[in-house]
Amino acid sequence: MQALQAEGRLTNQDLSERVNLSPSPCLRRVRMLEEQGVIKGYTAVVDQKAWGLPVTIFIRIKLERHGDAAVSKFEKAIQNMPQVVDCWLMTGRSDYLLRVIASDLDDYERFVRRELQRVPGIASIDTSFAYGSVKHAQVLPVQPA
Repeated sequence: MQALQAEGRLTNQDLSERVNLSPSPCLRRVRMLEEQGVIKGYTAVVDQKAWGLPVTIFIRIKLERHGDAAVSKFEKAIQNMPQVVDCWLMTGRSDYLLRVIASDLDDYERFVRRELQRVPGIASIDTSFAYGSVKHAQVLPVQPA
């Protein structure tokens, strides 16, 4: 898993050499992990700054009501907002934590005014801007055997 997480484009031959398995059992194990849903897919990791979206914003959302209909409407609306790259259901003072990316502050303001504030049922929006990243892991830690 470590090798595939670090380099998802490894050939089966290269992977088998790194983990000291012959190619056939290695391929079987990878396919089993895919079938079990442990490996959900393969993707390219894109640098958001190089892509033109250097601003990272964390938004805490509190809903007015927590009934099924209100929650469903909110979550469906968030699913359709490409600027929202993560949405977490939270405990504590906020109901949701969003990670939003934008090209600049004007872009973020447009997002809030034209999309987020139009979602019915939001009681409050609390925003924090990230001015740096200390750690952003793409690889999950290895589980003990």
